[in-house]
Amino acid sequence: MTTTAIVWLRRDLRIFDNAALYTALKNADQVVLAFVFDTTILADLPKQDRRVEFIWEALKDIKTALRQYNTDIVIRHGDPLVEIPALAEQYNASAVYCNRDYEPAAIQRDGYVAEALKQQGRYFNTYKDQVIFEQDEVLTQSGTMYSVFSPYKRAWLNKLDGKAMKSWPVNKFIHKLMPMKMQYFPSLKELGFAKTNLSELKIPLGMAGAEKLFEDFKNRIDDYKEARDFPAVKGVSYLSVHLRFGTVSIRELVNYAYHHGGAGAETWLSELIWREFYQQILWHRPDVVEHAFKPEYDALPFPNHPELFAAWCRGETGYPLVDAAMRQLNQTGYMHNRLRMVVASFLVKDLLIDWRWGEKYFAEHLLDFDLAANNGGWQWAASTGCDAQPYFRIFNPVSQSEKFDPQGKFIRRYCPELADLPDAAIHAPWEAKASTRRSANFLQDTDYFPPIVDHAEQREAALALFKAAKG
Repeated sequence: MTTTAIVWLRRDLRIFDNAALYTALKNADQVVLAFVFDTTILADLPKQDRRVEFIWEALKDIKTALRQYNTDIVIRHGDPLVEIPALAEQYNASAVYCNRDYEPAAIQRDGYVAEALKQQGRYFNTYKDQVIFEQDEVLTQSGTMYSVFSPYKRAWLNKLDGKAMKSWPVNKFIHKLMPMKMQYFPSLKELGFAKTNLSELKIPLGMAGAEKLFEDFKNRIDDYKEARDFPAVKGVSYLSVHLRFGTVSIRELVNYAYHHGGAGAETWLSELIWREFYQQILWHRPDVVEHAFKPEYDALPFPNHPELFAAWCRGETGYPLVDAAMRQLNQTGYMHNRLRMVVASFLVKDLLIDWRWGEKYFAEHLLDFDLAANNGGWQWAASTGCDAQPYFRIFNPVSQSEKFDPQGKFIRRYCPELADLPDAAIHAPWEAKASTRRSANFLQDTDYFPPIVDHAEQREAALALFKAAKG
């Protein structure tokens, strides 16, 4: 009797080095690849969402790659709780294979799908794929989760071996994909979405795009440690969105960084370990989705002025680096990592707005949005999280600007109204001499926004807020 398995792709949009795909191909006689455009998620998204288009393009890339094997991927648009059991019945599959997702809503969804399949007499098999170490694989000596990064990193590196980095040789069994003619592929319009500016942003897409980016980064990795903090410099890997949707393999990235060595590769590897640190925090403490990791900071009495939040969202705070960063996010769905820290600190400690407001805004706009990393990053900046920035360490948006965008190149790109100001004046235009402003034809109140708050005053207010909570 021929056994059929379904491989349900989710955060792993690739057909190489894929744990669930490899295991299904090895165990079953024939395998059907499937993806579900999940209406329970899509319903809450704006009609132009770069992430939906990114996924759509990644699936198109998979379809192209599958042609050489005389097969295709089956795509459905609906609720996975209905669609996956229906597909299993349609193909008379003995089991559904997929890679684990550690977000609370995904865990709940997979529980329901597993139960529905069990009722049909089918198996639901899940595998570790999007991380090197998952769940409780890296624990303290007392068997608890790590809440400080440095000892977690040491334990993580001590556990790392060749097996953990070994890729899954999908090609060995890929001939067992079920032969099928071209399958229906819904357009963005049929899914209820419109095209975005994704193609104008020239982001390499799909598996092929991820490979292209990685090859390019290999030429720059030795400079990563120094270059990564400067937003006007091509210093980072730009692979975060590909890691988020699994168009690249984490094992391939870690393997390369680990064996390449040197300060740049070691620093980049450390960033990949931070990603897993936040994943294990979310796994052990799913309550952080709604609450501060540190209970004493969960209900800080932030004033939460809506007009200040709106100005931050628009990039109209009067602080050029903050405004340039927010405009980059709004226009491209991307923000440089250094700037994520700067704008988060500014929102919480200069504008005195709850970090959850900013976290939600990022969740709506970031192309590479990942719940664990976004939550971890925001709680770090807000001093409410594990191993977070101490509450008394508050970024000065002007000195950050002078240090990390000294010539104002990044600011000029996203705040063109400041373009004619000299380098020395662009970081704090309100402090520029009248003669400097005149020579640049710059009028502070009409060409640009005066600062909406005074940093020194707000710093004191933030310190008082946190001190009172600490008791």
